Amino acid sequence: MTDVVGFVGLGSMGLPLATNLLESGYQLRIYNRTAAKAQPLVEKGAIAVDSPAEVVEPGGIVITLLSNDQALEEVVLGKQGLLSSLTADSVHLSMSTVAPATAQKLAAQHKQQGAHYLAAPVFGRPDAVVARKLWLCLSGNDAAKVRVRPLLEKVGQGIFDFGDEAGAANVVKLAGNFLIISAIEAMAEAFTLAEKNGIDRTQIANLFGQTLFACPIYQNYGRMIAQQQYEPAGFKLSLGLKDVTLALQTASASQMPLPLASLLHDRLLAAVANGKGDLDWTGLALTVSEEAGLKAGEE
Repeated sequence: MTDVVGFVGLGSMGLPLATNLLESGYQLRIYNRTAAKAQPLVEKGAIAVDSPAEVVEPGGIVITLLSNDQALEEVVLGKQGLLSSLTADSVHLSMSTVAPATAQKLAAQHKQQGAHYLAAPVFGRPDAVVARKLWLCLSGNDAAKVRVRPLLEKVGQGIFDFGDEAGAANVVKLAGNFLIISAIEAMAEAFTLAEKNGIDRTQIANLFGQTLFACPIYQNYGRMIAQQQYEPAGFKLSLGLKDVTLALQTASASQMPLPLASLLHDRLLAAVANGKGDLDWTGLALTVSEEAGLKAGEE
């Protein structure tokens, strides 16, 4: 491969994604706030560095996959941040789920240095990363997109281009996560209604997952909700709250009401306040069961 790729963020999504790139032949310079998480990649040939700025090769590609806007801005703009080392034609591929406004601000700052900021948030849980089955949304500079496409094709099963506006892909990502958490709430209520009337949760989940709602969200999340398996978390409930909050902020800036998102925000906020933030976001269904007078696992 011609590019040495910088990589920042080795969480539950970042670590397997970086591993896939290494196994695809890319050379990696990696940084993670918790240095020990980098060790499995170092053993596979990656080079660990001491700051985000040091992952940057002149004119190279840098990937960030971080948990929220604050973490991304700190990595880019903080002391020894990425921006200080980006040069003309450098490409920063931001795969984090952040506010469109954050993407737009960072893109403008990159442009001042002749570098390119691309938004590339993904749909898929850690197991999808391992299987290279992510769905990727992409927006930003066209020439930079051409350059990163071979890399993205190594980690995902499909790329959807949403134009040259830096924040566009993040709007799509927030819309998608809003749809997923809406489906989680709907399934939780429907399955609990069935359970309260003597119907097995898994039976109704199997029916809908095979017929009216034969799609991955209803099949995979439906199975978790039916079986009440909310740990370990593939995507934490607290992160779901973060994303619904970002969707509401984006809607407010667009002068668009999102009444269902407002309801979901309150549901998620209550769940986090009651100690459920580290559960998978399907754990929202636990609140539905509790409100119906049921305990998880009871028949």
